[in-house]
Amino acid sequence: MPEDSERLARLARAWDDAAAGYDAYFVPRFAPWVELAVSAVVEADLPDGPILVPCCGTFPEAELLVERFPDREIAGIDLSDGMVARARERTSPWPNVTAIVGDAATLDPRWSGECAAVVSVFGLQQLPDPGLVMRSWLDALGPGGRLSVVFWPEKTETDGPFALMSEVVRGRLSAGEARPDRFAEIVTGHGAALERDEFVSYPMTHADASTFFDAFTRSGPARALALAQGDAFMDSLREEFLRLAPSGEWVHHPQARLIVAHR
Repeated sequence: MPEDSERLARLARAWDDAAAGYDAYFVPRFAPWVELAVSAVVEADLPDGPILVPCCGTFPEAELLVERFPDREIAGIDLSDGMVARARERTSPWPNVTAIVGDAATLDPRWSGECAAVVSVFGLQQLPDPGLVMRSWLDALGPGGRLSVVFWPEKTETDGPFALMSEVVRGRLSAGEARPDRFAEIVTGHGAALERDEFVSYPMTHADASTFFDAFTRSGPARALALAQGDAFMDSLREEFLRLAPSGEWVHHPQARLIVAHR
């Protein structure tokens, strides 16, 4: 749909802008969830075939996968040229690892039924139709192949900076209609066996509220919002966010959702 195409184009531009800052600020903070997603693959007895990492960003999964599968083809896909450029820098020591600019929501048919595993961390929730995407990723798996996906659910925490950011944005913009959560049903209905479906929380620390806000809006998920709404909107949002936020170091415990399935 044209609306979805426009949304993906905005996302690509936003992540191009955010790539360097995201790699420096958020990749270390998201590392426990990356390790969680990869562990579901590296601890399994995988069939032959490549490992695919859609929405790879700067590709922090690569090193963990190469440690376990040093000779296997590993490919990351991301819509953002800026993210892929940094992913290629990160993976340059490993000739079996590639990073590709492409749409992770609708995979190239060449992956269909060929992959030993699909691993994705914090990409699913950004895409226009997550249910359709989940089916596409399952279709990439060959017999015995494994899917491991970590994503942010609609509600990640009851307090903390993610919750406050959602609150102040909702106060100014329509949040849109919530989509029904049917991921477990999608997995089993699409011919895969669901192994794990759980929420996993790790601590995250920010020096203070302003550090978080600036990172989140310049180098994180709200970069697309900043591009769409402009400086005046973001300045006003920042003022309200800081007014409501606690002072000093901010530690919170957001929860992400893990889904693991196999063919």
